[in-house]
Amino acid sequence: MAMTTNTTPTSSSALDIGKRKHARIVGAVLIALAVLVGLVFGAGSDGNAVFRLSRPNDALVLPDLSVPAMQFNYIIAGLLAFLGVRQFLRGGVRWSSLSLGIGLALVVVTFLVWATAGKAFSLTGMLQATMVRAVPIALGGLAGVLCERVAVVNIAIEGMLLAGAFTGALLGSVFGGITGLAAAVAVGGLFGFILAALVVTYRMDQIIAGVVINLFVLGLTSYVSSQVFQEYRSLNNAPVFRAIKVPLLGDIPVIGPMLFYQNIFVYGALIMVAVATYYLFYTRNGLRARAVGEHPRAADTLGIDVYRTRFIHVTLGGMVAGFGGAWFTLGSVGRFDENMTGGRGYIGLAAMIFGRWHPVGALMAALVFGFADSMQQKLALLQTPIPSEFLAMAPYIATIIVVAGFIGRARAPAADGQPYIKE
Repeated sequence: MAMTTNTTPTSSSALDIGKRKHARIVGAVLIALAVLVGLVFGAGSDGNAVFRLSRPNDALVLPDLSVPAMQFNYIIAGLLAFLGVRQFLRGGVRWSSLSLGIGLALVVVTFLVWATAGKAFSLTGMLQATMVRAVPIALGGLAGVLCERVAVVNIAIEGMLLAGAFTGALLGSVFGGITGLAAAVAVGGLFGFILAALVVTYRMDQIIAGVVINLFVLGLTSYVSSQVFQEYRSLNNAPVFRAIKVPLLGDIPVIGPMLFYQNIFVYGALIMVAVATYYLFYTRNGLRARAVGEHPRAADTLGIDVYRTRFIHVTLGGMVAGFGGAWFTLGSVGRFDENMTGGRGYIGLAAMIFGRWHPVGALMAALVFGFADSMQQKLALLQTPIPSEFLAMAPYIATIIVVAGFIGRARAPAADGQPYIKE
């Protein structure tokens, strides 16, 4: 009994030591970021960074925001140093992740100020592009949430996005944008149904099944793109859905163009996230779906059809991914190019994890990745001294930083990835 009594405090003490060590590591990182900002972004800044908050045709025009680059970055460097020293000395375990998040956000701000020093930059345009580029990632993350909440790991999101993009371009070119969009959703749902059949009915390894679908879609679309679209270009010339301005709301400075002057894909993504959140957390069927993901055997004893629930949600996840894939063609360039999704499905999975398997969390994470994606394009226009290849890496670097630094105590559904065998 004495040994049992002494075990709990010892393990608790070891856990506290590990947390304090993590907090000190965060403090050291923040101090290193402060040095980086001071030596590179502070000393290397010259002039004012001008951020345009309005566009010439906006109903309400705000004055430009002018920031003295060098002074601003030195102030941020001092703030980072303060956060780092405080974290390092006091070991603020509870606030380590928050401090790191604030620190990384401040570094991004100083980077923008440094890159814009002596130039002008449209902040409104960048935020609008952020929202647009977050759409396929948010929809990929939402597809992952719908699947993993019923304990099915959907690695095939990348293939579903690519299938949706291809189908939208092909049928959109022949029959019009609405038909192409509906077909993209249907094809995404078809691949979701196939994935569900492989992993639920035949209990195939979920990771392998997802990889098989990804490789199949990539090979098929690459062949058609190189052999058919090259000869019959009319089959790869789909119409693009234009932006629709919401009256009054679209005239709000900064926020209006970002949220209320977008195309159907942005509005659709926001509506889907809201509906999925309400469904999963405020309805009886949503509770049953989450029960299947947490403890399928207990759910089965309560009369919930585990197989049917998984089939429905994985198919719905595929439909969401198909809608997101159509964005690449019908919502962006109007044509299909080989492997044009560029790994956005995998980034969507990272957004799902960062968002803690919650639709709103996945959307917020997608905005982080969308910001990194739009930033590399906008900074290329400013002719920053950073090579374009490094700027193109920005979304993937953001993925690594976010997943490595912010997951922390995020917990997947308990039965995630585990096949269920009904007794």
